[in-house]
Amino acid sequence: MSGNSEPLTPRAKLAVTAGKAAAAVSRAAGRGSGSVIGGRVALKLDPDLLGRLAQHLDVVLVSATNGKTTTTRLIAEALRASGPVVSNALGANMPAGITSALAGGSDARFGVIEVDEKYLAGVARDVTPKAIALLNLSRDQLDRAAETRMLAEKWREGLAGSKAMVIANADDPLVVWAASSSPNVVWVAAGQEWKDDAWSCPSCGGVMQRPGDDWFCGECGFRRPAPSWVLSGDHVIDPHGSAWPIHLQLPGRANKANAATSAAVAACFGVPPQVALERMYQVQAVAGRYDVVSFLGRDVRLLLAKNPAGWLETFSLIDPPPTPVILSVNARGADGTDTSWLWDVDYTRLAGHPIYVIGDRRLDLAVRLEVAGLDFRVCESVDEAVQSAPPGRIELIANYTAFQDVRRRVGN
Repeated sequence: MSGNSEPLTPRAKLAVTAGKAAAAVSRAAGRGSGSVIGGRVALKLDPDLLGRLAQHLDVVLVSATNGKTTTTRLIAEALRASGPVVSNALGANMPAGITSALAGGSDARFGVIEVDEKYLAGVARDVTPKAIALLNLSRDQLDRAAETRMLAEKWREGLAGSKAMVIANADDPLVVWAASSSPNVVWVAAGQEWKDDAWSCPSCGGVMQRPGDDWFCGECGFRRPAPSWVLSGDHVIDPHGSAWPIHLQLPGRANKANAATSAAVAACFGVPPQVALERMYQVQAVAGRYDVVSFLGRDVRLLLAKNPAGWLETFSLIDPPPTPVILSVNARGADGTDTSWLWDVDYTRLAGHPIYVIGDRRLDLAVRLEVAGLDFRVCESVDEAVQSAPPGRIELIANYTAFQDVRRRVGN
């Protein structure tokens, strides 16, 4: 926590220096930002480095299946109203990447850290956060991620007895189950569009009842908690009943939900909702997401969707037909190699759009679209897809490594 810092030990300083050198070599070799390899080298030399780097900071951890990179960015922007912030803004969210990010924040007051869901408990143990934001849990990376109920259990065990203030989504039963072990919880009614991972009670396994926006288990009584903060249309209502307008340059209902949670987090640090929300307006794009780029004479909006819940949210924010849509899916290590999740996505929502399919697994996606009864064209490259599309701005939706491939090709 801020104010309790001790100078870094000689070993820690050596680890930081070696990590930065390794990152520089990686960048020079054209292998990305170098943050992960730099962090790995640093942690090898000092396994306790993450905790040492965080000791002078008021830390916020942000974890979820979807929205954590954007929410991390929004919280960081809000907290800059009260002092310097260090953050892993590019999304390197495992311990090595987090360590690299904090190594550059010696003058910061706040640390706003995105954490991969599987590593949340361990990172929370290392950095003693002041606040933890939990947004949602749903199926993702099916070949290696724990089943969502197991992940919620890991969160629940890791948060038990935590002194951190937990800011959690009251509309996601899995998140509520995980957060309920914590003695200090601020509940936010942020909504839940994707419900297919929360039909059984995480407490007893019974069937969840979902009348309207409410939910409860008829067998054990586990139910939605009363929220202190509520997303209501284009406003967030604070615990005093005041409604604050949300003005974002980022599109869609999901980003309003991210902003509502971010306002609740900022309030824990003494930043008023009006100030926090005004600062969030400055965020135009997040690591290339939502950017509109000019490519081959066309405007292309880049959208990231990594799993069924993310695709559902993305379909809700694209321009209506006849806007052309390019879909790109890979199945590399970072994506998860199992593409069976494609069958969980309701692609019929794209009816009426001219659709172009690219990416390593374009044929898997083509089969899915064929079964959905949609008209589409399979293309070999983003160049071919863009050149084939009818006039108008193009919406391009891609999963993780496919998104990175497209960004490199279009020069973003």
